[in-house]
Amino acid sequence: MPQAIWVAVFVVLAIAIGAGMFYAGVTYRRKTAEQKIGSAEEEAMRIVNDAMKAAQQKRKEMLVEAKDQAFQLKTEADREIKERRSELARQERRLDQKEEAMDRKVSALEDKEEDLRKRSELAEARLAEIEQIKARELEKMEVIAQLSTEDAKQLLLNRVDEQLTHEKAMHIAQFETNFKDQAETLAREILTQTIARCAADHSSEATVSVVPLPSDEMKGRIIGREGRNIRALETATGVELIIDDTPEAITLSSFDPVRREVARLTLEKLISDGRIHPARIEEMVDKSRRELELTMKREGERTVMEIGLHGLHPDIVKLLGRLRYRTSYGQNVLNHSLEVAYLSGILAGELGLNVTQAKRAGLLHDIGKALDHEIEGSHISIGVEIAKKYRENPAIIHAIEAHHGDVEPKTPLAFVVMAADAISAARPGARRENVESYIKRLENLEEIANSFEGVESSYAIQAGREIRIMVKPDVISDDALVILAHSIAQKIEEELDYPGQIKVNVIRESRATEYAK
Repeated sequence: MPQAIWVAVFVVLAIAIGAGMFYAGVTYRRKTAEQKIGSAEEEAMRIVNDAMKAAQQKRKEMLVEAKDQAFQLKTEADREIKERRSELARQERRLDQKEEAMDRKVSALEDKEEDLRKRSELAEARLAEIEQIKARELEKMEVIAQLSTEDAKQLLLNRVDEQLTHEKAMHIAQFETNFKDQAETLAREILTQTIARCAADHSSEATVSVVPLPSDEMKGRIIGREGRNIRALETATGVELIIDDTPEAITLSSFDPVRREVARLTLEKLISDGRIHPARIEEMVDKSRRELELTMKREGERTVMEIGLHGLHPDIVKLLGRLRYRTSYGQNVLNHSLEVAYLSGILAGELGLNVTQAKRAGLLHDIGKALDHEIEGSHISIGVEIAKKYRENPAIIHAIEAHHGDVEPKTPLAFVVMAADAISAARPGARRENVESYIKRLENLEEIANSFEGVESSYAIQAGREIRIMVKPDVISDDALVILAHSIAQKIEEELDYPGQIKVNVIRESRATEYAK
């Protein structure tokens, strides 16, 4: 029992001691914390006080600096205002000076205007006086000369006109003489060399084709029962078939060479095949047209290769092939275009121009004739549109447009193509024309000559290459003769289309006849 008590007392004492130690530790830590908090508060107060003192010091410094800047700005503003006021004062002084100068000038001008007005009045008075004196002198001159003013003017004008006519005739004659002496010799030499270097075959093409037959019995098969085969063939091709007494031959007649060629190929195929009926005819016509299209394409390619040109559009090459079956005045247009290309190249080489461009322009100058049966308009306008469509050189387009003189040629290339075209068309046998158009051309030539005053009669000779004109000697003088010939030639150039050139020969003759008895 006493041992248990001692244990309990010991436990109670241990607990009391532990509690006391815990209280002492807590109290020490609280005091330590309170001391730290107090020192922190003191440090914070010190920092705040220092910051406030620094802020007040900074505020004073900034206030002083702001006052200094404000003072400087005010000083600069005062100086600028002073300078502007000085400038305005100077400008006002200059304006005042200018205004005074303007006033002086206006005053001087008013004085001059008044002086001019007085002088004008004086001049008008003197002019009136002069007119009166002139009128009196004219009256005296009319009395002395026994001519009125109008008669004297007319006499003077007639004399001046006669003198001018004589001078014009002399100048024209001298100019033509000098020009012909220099230009004709050189042109004749160049053209002679050109023609000599271009030896091309030429022949006039007819409007008919002849298809040989193996026998005369084939004619009946081509005609067919009640003529159905020949009607089908004519309808499909647009060509007239002439079956007459010509042995073993049929004639195809058409102004369109393409249609005539299609009909010829069709007939040859039908004769070779032996089966001739409307359905077979239509089939052979379609086949012949396809073959002809291919042939025209190859012909165009051959032409381009032969002339040595590159870069032509394929469609233009096809159109060139179509010209193989196109004629103009009986002349094959493709052969004519090829010849013009050669001639243009030679002429361009002689004149120092671009030979390749000249050949291209010569080859394409009649390209519009490939489509003039299908498109409305002249072959020139169609050719220009084709060249523009395929972006040809503007110089080539102008040469196409001007090769017949529809527009004024403005480039050496255009003149070269015109000359080459005229040479190709004017060669003997190159073209042919029917009697009606030939006679009409001669009549137009004589009609132009007879339209001039003083012409007594005119005669077109040498197939229209020359016109001789007889004039009235009492109306046309020797001086006026040269002017009349020039005027007639100019009108012929403006109104007629012709190959080559036409010689205008004006003749004035005076005769006196008397009989001795």
